[in-house]
Amino acid sequence: MAEANDTEPPASEIEASKTTRGARQRRQKPVHPIETANNASDDDFVRQYIKPSEDSWPQWEHPRTKTVYALSLARPGHLGDDELDACFDLIDETSGAHYRSSSMGWHVAVKKKEMRSPDLRYILAKDADGTIKGFTSLMPTFEDNEAVVYCYEIHLKAELQGTGLGTKLMGHLMDVAENIPAVEKTMLTCFVSNAYGLKFYEKLGFTKDEYSPRERKLRGGKTVIPDYVILSRRTARASVPGPRRRLR
Repeated sequence: MAEANDTEPPASEIEASKTTRGARQRRQKPVHPIETANNASDDDFVRQYIKPSEDSWPQWEHPRTKTVYALSLARPGHLGDDELDACFDLIDETSGAHYRSSSMGWHVAVKKKEMRSPDLRYILAKDADGTIKGFTSLMPTFEDNEAVVYCYEIHLKAELQGTGLGTKLMGHLMDVAENIPAVEKTMLTCFVSNAYGLKFYEKLGFTKDEYSPRERKLRGGKTVIPDYVILSRRTARASVPGPRRRLR
């Protein structure tokens, strides 16, 4: 039979217990949903965050020609150089002029490096020959300490603009924002000179974000008008009145 013992344990045992307890508490620290999403495989990302219906993935049908395009999602590290080059060429084709005429300028090396950011996810639309005809890229991230899904790019070949493919791609992107807990909005940057793009985003419910750059008046009286705007669209959870939900 074991007998009760009132003797205090050695100080070394107390310190060891504290250390073990502290390590356990550190291990139990919850992982932020943004990190969880960024750690997901491409297949899991589609399944958990896009959650597509059977008729919306993995293909899209042109409403007029009935041509079928394959949809797929991948990190840049899982794309071939030829695929990334095709995406880059599409950016240059559709937005290169806007970049070149803006204060940002067009910097090939910088853009190509950005396109390989490891946490980006590309949603590609390919024709029957495997040629990329459109794509969007997105990243779950933080902007001003707020969890968001940022749309880095969305570009379509001219013949696919106005067909509904852009809306389909943005729909999948916005579904990601809705399905990652704690994300409060989808964000993107658009050139002011891109009137077509601004109208497109407005139809999807995007408005000017509070962090979008504002006009500035210089000492000499000259007014500097930004050549780009930051737009955002609140998620359903962020639109619910009341205090913001806390992470559990």
